[in-house]
Amino acid sequence: MNLQQLTTFCTVLSEGSMTAAAGKLFLTQPAVSQQIRNLEEELAVELLVRGVRQIKPTPQGQILYDYAKKILFLTQQAEVAIKTMSQEMSGDLKIGTLNSLGLYMISPIVGVFLKHNSKLRIKLIYGSGEKIISEMRNRNINIAILPDLKKEYGIELEDFDKHFLFRDEMWLVGSGRDTSIPNQIRVKDLAFRSIISFSEKYPSFRMMMEKKLKKVGVQPNAVFESDNVGTLKRVIETGLGWGFLPAHSIRKQVKTGRLTQIEVEEIKYLVNVNLYSQKGINIENMVDIFYQALQQQGIR
Repeated sequence: MNLQQLTTFCTVLSEGSMTAAAGKLFLTQPAVSQQIRNLEEELAVELLVRGVRQIKPTPQGQILYDYAKKILFLTQQAEVAIKTMSQEMSGDLKIGTLNSLGLYMISPIVGVFLKHNSKLRIKLIYGSGEKIISEMRNRNINIAILPDLKKEYGIELEDFDKHFLFRDEMWLVGSGRDTSIPNQIRVKDLAFRSIISFSEKYPSFRMMMEKKLKKVGVQPNAVFESDNVGTLKRVIETGLGWGFLPAHSIRKQVKTGRLTQIEVEEIKYLVNVNLYSQKGINIENMVDIFYQALQQQGIR
């Protein structure tokens, strides 16, 4: 068992398929499958249940997954801690992002940076995409983590370099307690459901949804709206309605059965999430280490 195998194994489960894991890891699908087979042969157990819709862990696979996440996270922490100490980071680092992305990607690693760098000060700003972009234009932010600016907001900022982090989706989900939830629906079926609305929805997704709904003459009943993804998850889990949420923020709840994903036949939405770093200031080393930590964070 090695770190590469554990990384591949965790990515297969977090992404839900060998193909998706291969894309995220920049490997071929046969290479991913071979790593999983090698791991199963070494441990002499089956680790995965190959389902029609999604790969799930066997009981032994779940145990390995739980331990592997801790091992990989501790490895990442050690690597980042060593690099941050060797680079002697100091000064102010101002980061801007959406609430859901911050909770998922930034919060878990901020402590690692601060613990080993007493001269480093981090300021984390949450806001809508428009607000973060405004802060970037005013040079009030050194690093921003946002869905692709060109696709979502129709702009490009020459003062910032772009670094790809991961590919995100929007998933329609309902309460895992509701056994009557169908596997798949049509857009027109949304007219008969209470909808929990995410007001931070990616703009191009929102426009696409509005066009689809207008085409079929449907106006969903939005019973609750918030820009806080944690609140929305809890509301949906209680069974008060269905909602579209970014996949990165709900994979764990879908995997554990607290939320159920519902496929919408006419809707398939993908967008790159990028790290944008300000040009012309001396933070290259800090950005490189921060970027590496964020990439590794994606396997959890």
